[in-house]
Amino acid sequence: MQIEAFAARLKQSSAIVFFTGAGISTESGVPDFRSPGGVWTKYQPVLFQDFLASEPARVQHWQLKKATYELFKTVKPNLAHQAICDFEKRGQLLGLITQNIDGLHKLAGTSEEKLVELHGTDRLVTCLECGKRYEPADVYESWHDSLSTPACSDCGGFLKSANVSFGQSMPVEAMRRAQSWSEQADVFVVIGSSLQVQPAASFPVVAKRSGAMLAIVNRDPTPLDDLADFVHNGAIGAFFQQIKPLCADAAN
Repeated sequence: MQIEAFAARLKQSSAIVFFTGAGISTESGVPDFRSPGGVWTKYQPVLFQDFLASEPARVQHWQLKKATYELFKTVKPNLAHQAICDFEKRGQLLGLITQNIDGLHKLAGTSEEKLVELHGTDRLVTCLECGKRYEPADVYESWHDSLSTPACSDCGGFLKSANVSFGQSMPVEAMRRAQSWSEQADVFVVIGSSLQVQPAASFPVVAKRSGAMLAIVNRDPTPLDDLADFVHNGAIGAFFQQIKPLCADAAN
């Protein structure tokens, strides 16, 4: 399928689901944390069970999250984030499922009703005991690693970044909504995901088996390319620049 034919299909659809991964945010200056030089090469992610059991592990978690907090203070949504918002404005977006924890889709203007952050967000801090939420600045601006790790002002429970850590259960409602959207999608578009992290990477398969046209836009090949109806390898911003004028006059 050529890009013009893909854009024509998008233009006709009123049930588009976008599924985004780290690649959509690299052009905003958010590094792929797994790549050489990424944050995870400096601070190893902490297993959830270790976070609960060990103060040194909690310190390690907060060191990593303070580094990402400093980064996320400055990054802004890019053309691709904004382009997805345009589909919502035209009434074509069934839902946006993201693996990212950078919060850029929400900053771009995607509504809560249309957004599932499968792995949570680094834009909030939460108490694991009572669920109280904190703005990141209220925690990170006063914490450094010579202090005890942050505790809830209401109940004294452990505070943790509101992302889903390794070993932590996936959010039930987010998974339910993502499954439902995948089953209902007319067009399912993967943007910037290597499709190697489960269970999230199963949603494109669900969509395809439910009758959706599956498109994959990513810098590099993915394990699901052979299943897809449309595959585009290259820069994501340039891809959206190319299709934006072809989709701009879609009917509401």
